[in-house]
Amino acid sequence: MRKLIFCIATLIFVFQSCSKDDNLAEETPQPIEGKGYTMLNIGNSFFRPYAEKLDEMALEAGFSDHNNTIVFRGGSNGRAINLWNDSTSEEHKLIKSTLDFGNIDFLGMTSGHETINPIEGFQAWIEYALTNNPNITVFISLATFDYPNGDAKGTRPDWDTFALENGFNSIKEFYDYYVSEVIHSEIIDKLRTEFPSTKIFTIPTGWATFNLNQMNNDGLLLDEIDMFGAWDSSIFTHQKGHQGDIVKKAGGLVWLNAIYNVDLDSNTYNTNYTTDLHEIAKEIIADHAPNYTSIGE
Repeated sequence: MRKLIFCIATLIFVFQSCSKDDNLAEETPQPIEGKGYTMLNIGNSFFRPYAEKLDEMALEAGFSDHNNTIVFRGGSNGRAINLWNDSTSEEHKLIKSTLDFGNIDFLGMTSGHETINPIEGFQAWIEYALTNNPNITVFISLATFDYPNGDAKGTRPDWDTFALENGFNSIKEFYDYYVSEVIHSEIIDKLRTEFPSTKIFTIPTGWATFNLNQMNNDGLLLDEIDMFGAWDSSIFTHQKGHQGDIVKKAGGLVWLNAIYNVDLDSNTYNTNYTTDLHEIAKEIIADHAPNYTSIGE
């Protein structure tokens, strides 16, 4: 059952993705007031929007030295393994040259992976990064499933059907299983074994999509939001499931807390929504497995 789900889930994740060292939390970069991090973020359209929102939010929060290189490729081409294997691409060269320069505090990647050796791409980039960035911290952003209503050709089921076909009562239940049993157990735990001195964690970005979509279905959002539509008034802007502005901002706040440990109760970033996105982000962070946060248990 688990192996079957692993394979199926990976197919729809075309855009994506042990023992705990007691000293890892101490090795994580600690934010200093007004001092930002130097980051390298590599991924696709289910990853890049949050890296871009982090840029905006970090500067607004007072981290004036925040510096972020974002390397983007669409779809499966934005996965770590594809970016690694496509060694002649400009994106591959840019990632390497950025890492070669050194002084990178954080390396972020999206959660897409292969089924046979799911850690392969992540492992390759971490090994390369450590050469000139021995104290680098690594994170994987948890992307959501795509095609919430299925695709036009009928080859992709909608989320509810997809969950039921795999033995789950809801898509959120299925996603929770996927994150726990595949991303965390099969990827993060193994990467931590391979790199015991490197802090590796996940950011629960995908829950912004699932939670906001569920709240919208239940009539709990305080804004007029469509399931599909314009970027500033919808959960999804495209049948594939590309995120609307409200999702990007909620996910950006999750990143802001994960990277800079910003207190979202006192954060003053204006989301321009009546719905309390800070509170939604706080709930996502609180529900994230403690051992896989940026500060660990």
